[in-house]
Amino acid sequence: MACFTGSFAINVTLALIKASTEQILIFRVMKYLLIVALIFIFSQNQELFGQSTKTDSLISYYAKEHQFNGTILVQKDGAKFYNNSFGIADRQFDVPVTNETIYKIASVTKTFTAVLILQLYEHQKIDLNQTIKTYLPNYKGEAGTKVTIHELLNHTSGMRNIDTIKSIESALKYGLGLYQKPFTSNQLLNDFCSDSLINIPGKKFDYNNGEYIILGKIIEAIYGRSYDEIVNEKILKPLGMKNSGMLYQQNIIKHLANSYFLRTDTKQLICDLPIYIENWYAAGAMYSCTDDLMKFSNALYGLRLINKASLELMINPGLDDYGYSVWISDTKGDNTRYKRVERFGSIMGSNAVWMHFLNKDLTIIILSNTNLTDLGDYGFSIAKMIIN
Repeated sequence: MACFTGSFAINVTLALIKASTEQILIFRVMKYLLIVALIFIFSQNQELFGQSTKTDSLISYYAKEHQFNGTILVQKDGAKFYNNSFGIADRQFDVPVTNETIYKIASVTKTFTAVLILQLYEHQKIDLNQTIKTYLPNYKGEAGTKVTIHELLNHTSGMRNIDTIKSIESALKYGLGLYQKPFTSNQLLNDFCSDSLINIPGKKFDYNNGEYIILGKIIEAIYGRSYDEIVNEKILKPLGMKNSGMLYQQNIIKHLANSYFLRTDTKQLICDLPIYIENWYAAGAMYSCTDDLMKFSNALYGLRLINKASLELMINPGLDDYGYSVWISDTKGDNTRYKRVERFGSIMGSNAVWMHFLNKDLTIIILSNTNLTDLGDYGFSIAKMIIN
């Protein structure tokens, strides 16, 4: 009996030792795996941190060297990569720019107009190959039966350009033409966008705000409502773009930056010349902020506003590498890694650039309230640093 008891105790002790040894081994393995995982995570974060620091340094240095005034938002792989602001929104009261500052986005408005046209196209309410008078039967210009919707969208209508002032120097000397007096959109159409043709439609690229004013009136004619109401209903409200809309000279927009431009003769930064911003209408009268424009960008390229076929029509480069409201750059050769869709906007001190890189899931939006900085060069410099 005693022998049995001793043997049992030994066996129990050995089993306990064995179990304890196995637990120690399991603990050591788990500890090792945890250390490896932590090292991997740390190294990845170090790489990301290093890239982020490098990006921040480049952007800040460029902003200082080129007197950048505005807001920058960069999205990479579907996530916010960089967001920062520089400078002054109101120089009289020394109000700083913030990431929530709102800007006049000028001709970025044209892409909203192009999207509205393509939505109508998808619902078979408009034919891109039909002419202006199909949808505006009372249109009195020579282009009425000769210029198609497609040619309005890609600036190849051949119509006489409504913008006779081509430089700030000319604007200071002669004024800003049709933008210095109040006009309704009907007056803009009839008095400024119904002139004669000076080129054969479809043969020459000529950037003309008048073409997008006509498109705006076609959109209104089909829906039977104002452009303002339609862009809100079809784009802004569905996307939650609460800080975007149409500008009118009499309206005060909270957090809207005042804009300033550099006089080349005196080298002074002065307030924009007095204008009726609504006269840019469907060609350039919108305001927005970087967050809202990123929502628009994500919805557009995420096919939530138009389908894939319509997007391909928009970004198919024609004359001057221009599609429908956008330029398409670096489509061939050694730089296809930078293939991108670009939209610029500029009205005196109000300047904007929106770049979407098609092969890298990278979007850069820069909004500014001065003309001191080349935003195209700034945006591309940021992109090259991130991509390379």
